[in-house]
Amino acid sequence: MLVQFLNLLSRMEKIDHLERLLAENNEIISNIRDSVINLSESVKDGQKNPEAINFSQESLSELFPSASVPLAIDSEDCLFASKSGSRGSDVQMLDVYDILPFDNPDGGVWKQGFDITYNENEWDSEPLQVFVVPHSHNDPGWLKTFDDYFRDQTQHILNNMVIKLQEDNRRKFIWSEISYFSKWWDGIDSQKKDAVKRLIKDGQFEIVTGGWVMPDEASAHYFAVVDQLIEGHQWLERNLGVKPKSGWAVDPFGHSPTMAYLLKRTGFSNMLIQRVHYSVKKHFATQKTLEFFWRQNWDLGSSTDILCHMMPFYSYDVPHTCGPDPKICCQFDFKRLPGGRVSCPWRVPPEAIHAGNIQHRAWMILDQYRKKSKLFRTKVLLAPLGDDFRYAESSEWDQQYQNYQKLFDYMNAHPELHVKAQFGTLSDYFEALRKESNMGEKSSSSFFPVLSGDFFTYADRDHHYWSGYFTSRPFYKRLDRVLESYLRTAEILYYLALVQSSKSEKMSVFPSVDNYKLLTEARRNLGLFQHHDAITGTAKDWVVVDYGTRYLLIYNPTEQERFSVVSVNVNSPRVKLLSPFGKPVTVQISAVWDGATTVSHEAYQISFLAHLPPLGLGVYQLLEVPSSETTLADYDIYMSGRNSVQEKPDRIFKIKEMPNSVDNIILENSYMKLWFSGMSGLLEKINTKEDGKNHQMKVEFAWYGTTSNRDKSGAYLFLPDGDAKPYIFTDPPTVRVAHGKIFSEVVCFFHHVMHTMRLYNVQGLEGQSVEVSNVVDIRGEYNRELAMRISSDINSQNRFYTDLNGYQIQPRLTMSKLPLQANVYPMTTMAYIQDVGVRLTLHSAQSLGVASLKNGQLEVIMDRRLMQDDNRGLGQGVQDNKITANVFRLLLERRHGTDVNEEKASVSFPSLLSHMTSSFLNHPVIAMTTYADSGVPEMLNTFSPLMSSMPCDIHIVNLRTVQSKVDTEPSDEAALILHRKGFDCRFSNRDMGLLCSTTQGKVKVHKLFNKFSVESLTPASLSLMHSPPDARNISEINMSSMEINTFRVRLR
Repeated sequence: MLVQFLNLLSRMEKIDHLERLLAENNEIISNIRDSVINLSESVKDGQKNPEAINFSQESLSELFPSASVPLAIDSEDCLFASKSGSRGSDVQMLDVYDILPFDNPDGGVWKQGFDITYNENEWDSEPLQVFVVPHSHNDPGWLKTFDDYFRDQTQHILNNMVIKLQEDNRRKFIWSEISYFSKWWDGIDSQKKDAVKRLIKDGQFEIVTGGWVMPDEASAHYFAVVDQLIEGHQWLERNLGVKPKSGWAVDPFGHSPTMAYLLKRTGFSNMLIQRVHYSVKKHFATQKTLEFFWRQNWDLGSSTDILCHMMPFYSYDVPHTCGPDPKICCQFDFKRLPGGRVSCPWRVPPEAIHAGNIQHRAWMILDQYRKKSKLFRTKVLLAPLGDDFRYAESSEWDQQYQNYQKLFDYMNAHPELHVKAQFGTLSDYFEALRKESNMGEKSSSSFFPVLSGDFFTYADRDHHYWSGYFTSRPFYKRLDRVLESYLRTAEILYYLALVQSSKSEKMSVFPSVDNYKLLTEARRNLGLFQHHDAITGTAKDWVVVDYGTRYLLIYNPTEQERFSVVSVNVNSPRVKLLSPFGKPVTVQISAVWDGATTVSHEAYQISFLAHLPPLGLGVYQLLEVPSSETTLADYDIYMSGRNSVQEKPDRIFKIKEMPNSVDNIILENSYMKLWFSGMSGLLEKINTKEDGKNHQMKVEFAWYGTTSNRDKSGAYLFLPDGDAKPYIFTDPPTVRVAHGKIFSEVVCFFHHVMHTMRLYNVQGLEGQSVEVSNVVDIRGEYNRELAMRISSDINSQNRFYTDLNGYQIQPRLTMSKLPLQANVYPMTTMAYIQDVGVRLTLHSAQSLGVASLKNGQLEVIMDRRLMQDDNRGLGQGVQDNKITANVFRLLLERRHGTDVNEEKASVSFPSLLSHMTSSFLNHPVIAMTTYADSGVPEMLNTFSPLMSSMPCDIHIVNLRTVQSKVDTEPSDEAALILHRKGFDCRFSNRDMGLLCSTTQGKVKVHKLFNKFSVESLTPASLSLMHSPPDARNISEINMSSMEINTFRVRLR
């Protein structure tokens, strides 16, 4: 099942953890597939009823579904994009970048800052309140594996926490990663568990954020971020009865407003961030804007505001958290007392606190506290106390807690110092801060500024920009996206099968509990992979479907009725395919190739246009016939060293071999015409048929090297040796051109990359953009990075747009005052450039680094191989490169009704066509095969759980079965998570082939599911932690643009 994937599996050696995950996902989907087949069986009698989904292909000419009505867009729905843009912000990050000089003068003891001075009596009327917050940052896998870290460090930290916090009720501690915490919890006795609950209740121990991990914020897709938040929050509610309320993100390499939005919607009031560009930190410190309300760019009001604290200094370790001078703060990291394993690089060790030194020592640290507090607007100060994997030994708890308690006791006993110091949790700090600034939970006062924008690209010092990790280990970034789509599919089918099994005799065999365990493991493994150290880092691979098989089950994971081209490998070219309604379907047969020019006759690829219901299945029947009515693709192969055109003998396909030519190669469909170079096979221009315009569109490849300085590129940093050098080839590549009824393509065979541009000859969505794929292999290279660059005649004026986490678009400005690597930004699903007339979008099926370094250009870094560590702790370069497939779609759209001023706006939205293209790319249809004689009862032709397509702008993020309160079994309830996308209407409204409409964000609940009745549907917070006070059963869902909403649903 999931044929291509099982294969991919066998090719992956090192990632046993992901291999297990894929295998589990496959097992779940195949179990669920059988259940769905049975499910289909049990509803078959209901098939004839008139209200069954009106889904028949009869009326549609098969390759040309354009009989469908043009898109019905409610004009009200177009208003959002035109008026959106956070005009209410005091600080807009695009403006901050505009004014900052990005110079790096020596700031004295605070190298990247300035000298801080204060006046002794500033605290006379109101004392300084200091909260020292002990923490331990536990990476679930970085230098060691998750299990090794747990065994060697994490379990000891948590064991000691229970003992040491109970010794003195003034002690506090915070923890964030539930992946570790749950593993520890499962191994401790009930006495310890009770102690933990007591410590939480008494406010000594706090869970912050409470996600499965502390996710990366650049490469992670919001589906996975939300999923790991739910996994953590649900675990906490079931096992501890606790609901976190503050976010803690000290280690992700740059910060995204998507995270702020998600935390706000889970019910959080506060959050903390740390890794922000040192120039931005310094600027915020001078303006006292390190604490702000973070508001979404698109928010027309203030409903997305969340209070955010930005740590001012270089790092979250002790030397950089007590105040501006690390040489002094290090002397208050008592784990570094002489004789231990860690010492202070500034060569002045800490001293244990005793009667003889306490006066001087208390004054030293108070001086740091006071200086740090001068960067903020209130007299409440946060001083974190911790580092990676700290507090593992009992002795360290004693060293830190006893010495600090002495300092606190001394300070608090001397009123002339005007300070109240104590241990605190993160929420203790935020509560005091809100009280001090007279802010209730509800009112957001104007005391703190409102900020909009994001914090990429991060630099921690000099020109050390962390834009390398946007691309590092792209094989896993692609795999991650595939897993997300599979997990989502498994979740949705699982819940539907579960509901069906409860009402049907036949389905009582459904292994709901076993499957739920698998599903839980898959969720957790995917969650681990979102951690900020994980996601940041084609020979005979096919399995052949033989004709014992007979049935192709094709699943559509999107909530839209869809026409998609499906390709499957079979063992004979004599084939006939019947649709779910028993009608013959047009099939293109293509050759399966061994290398560039040799046809393998062991297998053939069949491609056809499948028509599928939303979230549903279509069952196609495959027959072997004596003579086939299929159409064969034919081939032109351009090769250097040939001097004439000759037919290549093949018993099935028509193949011509010819010399590389100065003439262009041309592909076209009803939407566009493409010209390729006859020498390189690379795209040169596009003609859009709607307006007859030609657009220059040159694709090329380029190499980046790394600097000759001591500091070089590594897993995190991108430190190039100047501009990229063109990818040079001595002989022209072999170029293989296929022409077929369903698709045509140009494949170029370069030494490091096999580049394919495919054009589908179908009406509707898949015919309107070009599919681009690159199979990259740089395993023999040394300190090089390979980029694909698209150069167009679009007048983009240094502006480009990248998505953040597949959730929203952030405008970017390429700045000459910044080094090249600072102008590289993360792309999760798309990037675009535009001028008043056109927009060119590069849609991506994996997260990568992207830039627009010249007018009209868009480039994406596809893989990097680096031989050295970049001194950020990893201790190795990036040398485990694999052959990696990157998949993209290139969409050219005509804009109208736009004016020049709006190009300066802080917000931008994709078109509906663009959103849908991204959705199809990230959720490809899933083809499964089942044998006719596998004992499965004769199958239904289609299975469709939805009454009709969802509105075009509403995406079903997930339908996730909730675990029962008591054990690891599923409950009868699921979380239905919906996202209403913001979109821009100002694009030509040609027939987009979208089979949906928009409805102002309204969905009638009883019209949602087909054959399932909705027993209850109630709103909840994003991760199910809270229910609104007036939560009751609703009959209509009503969503605002850009919102992600979660509902508790029960079907029957």
